[in-house]
Amino acid sequence: MRFAFKTAPQNTTWTDMLAVWRAADQIEIFESGWLFDHFYPIVGDSAGPCLEGWMTLAALAQATSRLRLGTLVTGIHYRHPAVLAKMAAAIDIVSGGRLELGIGAGWNEEESGAYGIELGSPRERSDRLEEACQVLIGLLSQETTDFHGRYYQLAAARCEPKGPQQPHPPICIGGSGERRTLRTAARYAQHWNFLGGPPADFARKRDVLYGHCQDVGRDPKEITLSAHVRLGTDHDTGATAEQIAALADEGLDLAIVYLLPPLTPAVLAPLAEALTPLKEAGT
Repeated sequence: MRFAFKTAPQNTTWTDMLAVWRAADQIEIFESGWLFDHFYPIVGDSAGPCLEGWMTLAALAQATSRLRLGTLVTGIHYRHPAVLAKMAAAIDIVSGGRLELGIGAGWNEEESGAYGIELGSPRERSDRLEEACQVLIGLLSQETTDFHGRYYQLAAARCEPKGPQQPHPPICIGGSGERRTLRTAARYAQHWNFLGGPPADFARKRDVLYGHCQDVGRDPKEITLSAHVRLGTDHDTGATAEQIAALADEGLDLAIVYLLPPLTPAVLAPLAEALTPLKEAGT
């Protein structure tokens, strides 16, 4: 069993979030740290403060030395995947090969509409994600990439310099759409993230993912299975550990503990203590 944490860059300050990441970088049980990629807060008042995810991730890459890091997840409609590939390569380089590339089909109508970014229908979002995976993999692993899709067209496109992770940073696809998103994850992802919920829901989605893996000839063991598990504002680390143990019984590989504001590094040591028995037991 492996463990990570997530700090949404909403309704908090850079100073508080930085303190959490620097402290977690010194606690071995946390293998990775994650942000979300939204322009508005998605919990509480959407008019509140929210730092941009990728700029913040780049700063955290420089402020840490050990943690792997990524966004859970970037809605692919926010940035052209060729631009996202350049961003990913740069952060993989400045972090020394610690980037996890988290992407999804996108869903937030409020911020998309406010910024004039086309979200599209569920089918269009799924089609766009499928194309974007191919563009990202091509640019991050090949000398040149040609691509002729409905949404994206590339002609001998280059992405240099590439990052140290070969053939490319691990791709994490977040989402639970059984017909399209999980099929795309089976084809292209090294990591699938379950947003969160009861173990029975996770198990059902896992089985659907594995069915798609069988259909496309992919070994499901090649895909890390993760899930969000919230640490409540009461900081009941025992309850969080119980939730993780129940998900681990259904095959969870990586528990990503969602830390809610107000962010403080004081929660990390008690959380690590609560998680250690799960790690030692091989749960």
